[in-house]
Amino acid sequence: MSILVAPDSFKGTFTASEVAGHIAAGIRTAGAAARELPVADGGEGTTEALARGLDARPVLVTTVGPWGEPLEAAVGLTADGTAVVELAVASGLNLPSAGGRDPLTASTYGTGVLIAEAARHGARRIVVAAGGSATTDGGAGAIAAIEERGGLRGAELVILSDVTTRFSDAARVFGPQKGAGPAAVELLTHRLELLAAEFARDYGRDPRLVDRTGAAGGFSGGMWARYGARLVSGADYVLDLLGFDAQLAASSAVVVGEGRLDSQTGQGKIIGAILARAGTTPVYAVVGSVDPDLGDYADSFARIIVAGDPAAMQAAGAELARAASAASPAGAAPAPAYP
Repeated sequence: MSILVAPDSFKGTFTASEVAGHIAAGIRTAGAAARELPVADGGEGTTEALARGLDARPVLVTTVGPWGEPLEAAVGLTADGTAVVELAVASGLNLPSAGGRDPLTASTYGTGVLIAEAARHGARRIVVAAGGSATTDGGAGAIAAIEERGGLRGAELVILSDVTTRFSDAARVFGPQKGAGPAAVELLTHRLELLAAEFARDYGRDPRLVDRTGAAGGFSGGMWARYGARLVSGADYVLDLLGFDAQLAASSAVVVGEGRLDSQTGQGKIIGAILARAGTTPVYAVVGSVDPDLGDYADSFARIIVAGDPAAMQAAGAELARAASAASPAGAAPAPAYP
C-alpha cells in the first residue's frame, strides 16, 4: 500500500513540508509506504511547495518590503526554466516595518524586483503566488521595478489566485484587512480607477472588466494589463504543475491537511481541488481543528483526525494507515469521525 501525503500548511504553525513529513513518518511506522507531496493553493507556502515538488533551486535576491525596508527573499528556479515567486515574501501584510504600516504607501515594488531577477536568471515562465499582500497599488510598484531591471525578457507571467474580485473593487473588499479606513479605501479606489484608465489607454487592456484582476490589491490586474499575464486558479494550477494526477493514480489513499477544516475549505481551496480529482480513492484529512458546523462536508472524507503537534500528526499517520489497510477491496472506508 502506498499513501500520497498532500497537505497544505497549518498557517502560522507548520509548513506543508513539515506536516507531510510528520504524517508520512507515522504511516511508515505502521508498515505502509508514503509519498510526500506538500501542496498550496496560491497563498502562503506556495513557493516552498512548488520548489520542492519541481526540484527548484533557491536563488536569494536582495529586494525591499512593502514600505521600503531592505530584505532578502528567495526565488525558486527549475532546470526547465520555471520560476516561482511568492508575493508575500516581499510585499506581504505580515512583514515588519520600522516606519509604520500605512496602507496608502504599501508597494509591490519588491515583488517586481523578484520577478525581474527571475527573468534575468533565464526563467521562461514565472509563476507568482499572489496571496497575503499588504498592498493596494494596482501593481504599479512591481511594474516600475520590472521596467527598471530590463523587463520580463520574453518570459510568460502566471498569477495564482482564487480571488475573483475585479480591479476597481480591490480596495473596498480587501483594504480594511490591510488597515485602510473608509477615507483610505475611497482614496485607494480612486487611484485604482485612474491607473486602470492609464492601462486601458497605454496597453489596450482595462482590468476593470476582468475577473481576478483585484487580487493582491490589483497587482494581478496590473500584471495582466501591462504584460498579458495569465490569471489562474491557484489550487488546480499547483496540482497540475506538481503532476498530482499521476501520483494519485499510483496511490491507494490520499491524506490532505490544513490548519482548520471548515465549510469554506471546498470553495476554491486545495483540499476541495484534491477531493474533486480523487474519484474512488479514499481521502483522509489530518487537520489542526474542525469547525463544529462542518456538516455534510465531513462525508467527503474517509476519516478526519485532529492533530495539532508533531507527535499527534505521526500518530494520525499510523492510525490512518491502519484504517486504509483495513478498508475493503471495494474501497469501503471507516465512517467519517473526528473529536
